[in-house]
Amino acid sequence: MDLTNPLAALEVGYDIPAHPGMDEAQIQTPCLILDLDALERNVRKLGDFVKAHGIRLRVHGKMHKSVDVAKLQMEIGGAVGVCCQKVSEAEAFARGGIADVLVSNQVRDPAKIDRLAQLPKLGAATSVCVDDLANVGELSAAAVRHGVSLACLVELDCGMDRCGVSTPEEVVALARAIAAAEGLGFAGIQAYHGAAQHLATYPERKAALDKAIALVKRAAEALTAAGLPPELVSGAGTGTFALETASGVYNELQCGSYAFMDADYGRIAAESGARLDEDGFEHALFLLTGIMSRPRPGRAVCDAGLKSQSVDSGLPTVFGRDDVTYLRCSDEHGVLDDPDDALAVNEKLRLVPGHCDPTCNLHDWYVGVRGGKVETVWPVSARGKVY
Repeated sequence: MDLTNPLAALEVGYDIPAHPGMDEAQIQTPCLILDLDALERNVRKLGDFVKAHGIRLRVHGKMHKSVDVAKLQMEIGGAVGVCCQKVSEAEAFARGGIADVLVSNQVRDPAKIDRLAQLPKLGAATSVCVDDLANVGELSAAAVRHGVSLACLVELDCGMDRCGVSTPEEVVALARAIAAAEGLGFAGIQAYHGAAQHLATYPERKAALDKAIALVKRAAEALTAAGLPPELVSGAGTGTFALETASGVYNELQCGSYAFMDADYGRIAAESGARLDEDGFEHALFLLTGIMSRPRPGRAVCDAGLKSQSVDSGLPTVFGRDDVTYLRCSDEHGVLDDPDDALAVNEKLRLVPGHCDPTCNLHDWYVGVRGGKVETVWPVSARGKVY
């Protein structure tokens, strides 16, 4: 079938937004598309960095929720496994063949703990974060019940003001309890400073990380003095990974957004002073949208609204164009300022989402594009896995 013919292309059906061989202009919108060349460059770039610095990379699956993307990050980007935030996410990755999964969060609900303890039976080495002594007993009982071993990282609050203990003494107490618990193994420290990732300037991020690293170092030293040296000190993100690497304290990174990039990450400043999307990683994820109305001169309306993107980190930007601006959105509509009346009905635009993680969770599919042609379609494997 000639998929370059739009009417003929309809015959293949749109149960998915595109099929391999289609032109990008034929993709049904709104839809997430991946520039596969840019994605692969991003993945290799961080892979080369971790290899050169002798540090581990555990990519954050909560960003893309895709088994296919995770496998790419492992195959060409040196990743050892994935982080997940929820047990259901971890289940999706384990069932998809990812053999090393960290739930970088607390798991306290009895049913969730029971499911967590069954992940090793799916073939995945499983680890989880802990910040409460009572949770140690809960996890131990489940591991014994299912005849498995779970690795535990003590979560240290190093600036998020969220989960985690606050002092090296608490870290040591939890590590001792984990090491003594049947079915559990003490694996190290979870120390992720997410609040630092989007500080606008490099000096701001460095100042925040200097404080965090000092606390993490004290905790690691306290563990070593107690006879429990941490095998892993894990954390870091796209905005700060070079700082954690240079610290000599961290030995595992947990970067996520580097692979796709979004508008919020793109505008923060790298150490050079340039925008991160100019000095570091490329935009590889786009929300493809189509123009559906030209209600008056200077105004266009597209089909990408609130139901197809998250705007918690700001509105999307229009990729590759400075003559068109995304002004506002409602459920199904995006209103664009088009002062030169350059846009035509049914024309397609690439939008860069403000925040990639929650935007990806709104979609069923990624359409992989190379050279203007659809090459592949990947499911968002863990979409909606929030429990």
